[in-house]
Amino acid sequence: MRQPLRDRFEISPQRYAQVTAVALAALALIVLTGAAVRLTGSGLGCPDWPKCYGGTTPPLESHAVIEYANRLLTGFVGFAVIAASVLAFFRRPYRWHLAVFGALLPLGVIGQAILGALVVKYHLAPGLVMSHFILSMLLLDASFALAWCSRYEPWERRRSSDRLGVWSVRALIPLGQLTIAAGTVATASGPHAGAHAGQLVHRFDFEGTKTLEWVVQRHSAIATVFGLAAIAVWFLLRRPGGDRRALGPLSVMIGLMALQGVVGGVQWALKLPGEIVWVHVALATTTWLAMLWTVATAGRLEPRSGDVAIRPGHGADEAEHRTAALT
Repeated sequence: MRQPLRDRFEISPQRYAQVTAVALAALALIVLTGAAVRLTGSGLGCPDWPKCYGGTTPPLESHAVIEYANRLLTGFVGFAVIAASVLAFFRRPYRWHLAVFGALLPLGVIGQAILGALVVKYHLAPGLVMSHFILSMLLLDASFALAWCSRYEPWERRRSSDRLGVWSVRALIPLGQLTIAAGTVATASGPHAGAHAGQLVHRFDFEGTKTLEWVVQRHSAIATVFGLAAIAVWFLLRRPGGDRRALGPLSVMIGLMALQGVVGGVQWALKLPGEIVWVHVALATTTWLAMLWTVATAGRLEPRSGDVAIRPGHGADEAEHRTAALT
């Protein structure tokens, strides 16, 4: 009897981990190139989609070339995430949650393509551009989870008994998300919203001429709270009896946040030059990846006493492997 394709073709855990790392790097890169498109005013460098001025190649004009290059990179990103998604089913040993994370990636890229088309159609409407960036962050979440989980088998990393420390690290996530969301509102209120037909596109103006300053002040306040909370968690992990394995990634994150504060102050003092704003966006993306790294390193929690029942078909294999690792 002929074997199914899934049984005839296999990919090792090490090779699959490399595939997921490429997908993560590609998704991070597309965030940076997308920011470059926005900050150079190239969002409508190609006023139609998927072609550029009705052709398959852009005219030799800087904005058109920048915008079209970003679209081509999107094609590579699509290939990388499809590979990560499909090959999850051929990884041996097969793990269902890797397949779930992998399936989210092409769905997210399709959503990005749809949003990109709407951004062009509606002339860089700020709400759509914000959604475009936030979806990029969600894709980074799924891609990082896939890359991290593919590196380890479930029993390879010990669970943590530091419930306070682990939950404190996890509590930083909504603060980070709120900081990023406020940053997207600030960009959509600022001078880099883009232009169409020689005119600046619509920007947020709910506070009149003071909208940008109002949003930046609140973005700075939220970022400060986020930074102080991260420092508090750092000291919490160092307490006697605390699990310190997330200290390294958390220290990197705090350093990046401090650098973000300096860059943010400089860009405001210099009246938001596009190049420094791009550095700010790049650091925000890197900081968020450090946040995900910190949460992943903090690990999963040990079950509470008396809560160690094993679900059929799930925990049994993990328990068996963990027992084998200890003997």
